[in-house]
Amino acid sequence: MDKESKYNKLIEAGENKYKLPGMYKDWFLDYASYVMLDRAVPYIEDGLKPVQRRILHALKLNEDGRTHKVAGIVGDTMKFHPHGDASIYEALVSMQQKDLLIDGQGNWGNILTGDGAAAMRYIEAKLSQFALEVVFNPKITEWTPTYDKSSVEPVTLPVKFPLLLAQGSKGIGVGLKILILPHNFNELLDASIAALKGEEYDLYPDFPTGGTADCSKYMGGMRGGRIKVRSTITKRDKKTLVIEDIPFGETTESVIASIVAANESGKIKIKKVDDYTSDHVEIVIQLANDISPDKTIDALYACTNCEVSISPNTVVIKDGRPEFMTVNEVLKYSALHTKDLFEKELNVTLGELEDLWHKTSLEKIFFEKKVYKILENDAKTWEQQLKDVKDGMLQYQNLVRKPIVDDDILMLVEKPVRKISKFDIKAADEKIKETDKKIDEVKKNLANLTSYTVKYFQHLKKKYGDRYPRRTKIDEFEAIQAQKVVVANAKLYASKSDGFVGIDPKKMDNCEYVCDCSDIDDIIVFMKNGDYVVTTVRDKAFIGKDIIHVGIFKKGDKRTIYNVIYRDGKGGNYFVKRFSVTGITKKKVYNLTQGKDGSAVMWFSANANGEAESVKIQYRMRPKIKKLNDIFDFASLMVKGRDSRGNLLSKNPIQKITLKAKGGSTIGGKAIWFDADINRLNDTERGLYLGEFVDGDQVLVILKNGHYYTTSFDLVNKYQGDILQVEKLDVNATYSVVYFDGNKKNNFFYVKRFSFEPSENVDQCFISDSAGSYLVGISKDVYPRIQVTFKGKNASHAEEIIDVAEFIGKKGFRAKGKRVSSLEVGGVEFIEPIPVPALELEDDDNVVIEDLDTPELDVEEEAPQSEDKEEPMGDPIELTLF
Repeated sequence: MDKESKYNKLIEAGENKYKLPGMYKDWFLDYASYVMLDRAVPYIEDGLKPVQRRILHALKLNEDGRTHKVAGIVGDTMKFHPHGDASIYEALVSMQQKDLLIDGQGNWGNILTGDGAAAMRYIEAKLSQFALEVVFNPKITEWTPTYDKSSVEPVTLPVKFPLLLAQGSKGIGVGLKILILPHNFNELLDASIAALKGEEYDLYPDFPTGGTADCSKYMGGMRGGRIKVRSTITKRDKKTLVIEDIPFGETTESVIASIVAANESGKIKIKKVDDYTSDHVEIVIQLANDISPDKTIDALYACTNCEVSISPNTVVIKDGRPEFMTVNEVLKYSALHTKDLFEKELNVTLGELEDLWHKTSLEKIFFEKKVYKILENDAKTWEQQLKDVKDGMLQYQNLVRKPIVDDDILMLVEKPVRKISKFDIKAADEKIKETDKKIDEVKKNLANLTSYTVKYFQHLKKKYGDRYPRRTKIDEFEAIQAQKVVVANAKLYASKSDGFVGIDPKKMDNCEYVCDCSDIDDIIVFMKNGDYVVTTVRDKAFIGKDIIHVGIFKKGDKRTIYNVIYRDGKGGNYFVKRFSVTGITKKKVYNLTQGKDGSAVMWFSANANGEAESVKIQYRMRPKIKKLNDIFDFASLMVKGRDSRGNLLSKNPIQKITLKAKGGSTIGGKAIWFDADINRLNDTERGLYLGEFVDGDQVLVILKNGHYYTTSFDLVNKYQGDILQVEKLDVNATYSVVYFDGNKKNNFFYVKRFSFEPSENVDQCFISDSAGSYLVGISKDVYPRIQVTFKGKNASHAEEIIDVAEFIGKKGFRAKGKRVSSLEVGGVEFIEPIPVPALELEDDDNVVIEDLDTPELDVEEEAPQSEDKEEPMGDPIELTLF
């Protein structure tokens, strides 16, 4: 018996149809269709799921302007919804929290904190004014019997607004997840108007929780699209961060839990987290010492729920089946559907007005033409009398627009006698005239349906738009590599001879410390035979024996250059190469040699800044070898790809290679930033950009107390003191300084001009070192000016403005400078400098400041005060930086 006949037998009619295969075949499709159509997926016509539609219908039936207990609303809805009260209650709470269709009273929970609503017996609700205006119209609603045939319910509600896109929707069907994101109220109305006019429009999500969204891959909400949403994180001070909103779908509780988890795993370092959220999100994070707030912000985005990725999937029920659409298509359908609804409404209204006109005209004819007097005639039967009245009215058929029928006659003759006596012909004429105007207006609207619908959308925006400002900022942001921003929470070890690498030294024998790392870093490992591989850090991992180098791997790193000398096969030639590894497949083994058996690396160095050393090569003794020693400088070799063979170094066997001299960088300057929050340098674009540094360049640190020092641009430097400014040292730049000399004999303000000199980590004073001396100001302007005010007996003296470049020449930084004035000075400050002449800039864009000083006499010697002469400022002081 084959397999097919076996299963056919199981699902034959009879009791076997209740076995699992038969049930699956016969009922699963019905089940899946039911879940899709009646539970999980919203309908495109009104944007509602069945439970939402039934809640709104139940509320409308009991609408009296007052709020009603939610318990009662749930009970009323159960008459239409064949499921438990829990699903109705949850759907009602969700709709109320979207603040569009339901007005609530009581504790309805908080979407920010995740707090739930109170029990249904404690809270009340009613339809919002917006819902009453846009959702209902029984005259054009299609009805269907309820599940128990006891009543009727709407198939769909005549919603005249893109409700689905405003509220959003999510659900899980059979093999299908639905996620339609909410959009901004005003932007939806503008887009609806554009759709009706045939204009282009774009729609992007707007979340009630705010945040910033990168919608570059939104793809109109289709499957495969994705958006990234970030919290807004600000620096309150150097040690405090504040989260001001949260991503869609998250709560403050879930965000804080992810922050605590990241801290416990060592990815970030914080002291504590406090949640002060009420109406607005306020999560306060206290940072640990020496932790950069900017780097921590990036780490929060990379390692916590402060940034989430959302994958939308816009699915709706259209024409009785699920259909995938873009939000633009849904919006256009809604706009055109609203137009169709208005056509139906206007036609209904036109019919009602025409009926009113017909009825009023008949009444006027009935009384004005005294047709009612026919009722005074003797007639054998009532039917005969009605026939006589009808015959009398048919004489005036030309005065009305519809045929006069029996129902019209019944309507006329059933009028009370008192109405006959009080009937006002003039009032009837006015009513007919007013009805004619309304008919003309409705017909005009029908003829200009698009314009009518546009005005309606404009009316909604004017009436309700102020309540719904955009909360989510749309922006594009680059992905943050977690490896670059997480705190180094582990130490990397290697057992090079055994071939093991990991962060748990207890699991490895004879291991040695390599460097600090994080537990999510990637590492690159090179072996003696030329193999190398990139893998993720683990507690312990076997890479391969005879490891020669282990380091942290940074994808796209073009500055780390590997200098290599290798033997090509056993007894082969020796080649030299320089290369970088920027991109690589994890766990795939590569080889830096040509792959021959017996190949071996003879010299290897990893250079973080592209340095090129020189090496001393000793050859083995062989006949005809004239030179046993040689020097090779890697700086003479170009950096090429990792797969390049390299240059031929020698065909003679090498016995030993040793370092001759360290070299400088060969790949240009390195961009450096200064993070003032932690007083450290970095190369990750955090803080103040200092410039590109090459070997020999130094960092200038100017302190507020009138001292300075210079350092290398090593990223491990920590800068101390009360820092005024940090910049790249330019020994040619001219600085103008004003300071007060605290010496009791002097006690005057001085001005001086000089260039800073390298100090190699030694604190130097560039003002007077007398007690009470202080720095007033410093300027790097080419033509600075100072404003001098006076006090005491010279208080009435007019303010003086001094051109510093003319007032004093440039001297050494230890020079005392020149006294600002012989009068009693009250204060000195730098003001707007003299602009540099355009001609000078054209001659040399890179202006050398000291060249602008014209030769002059030693003004300081001409001054009558002996204090103005240059004097040494004291011995330098050692400064510990590390």
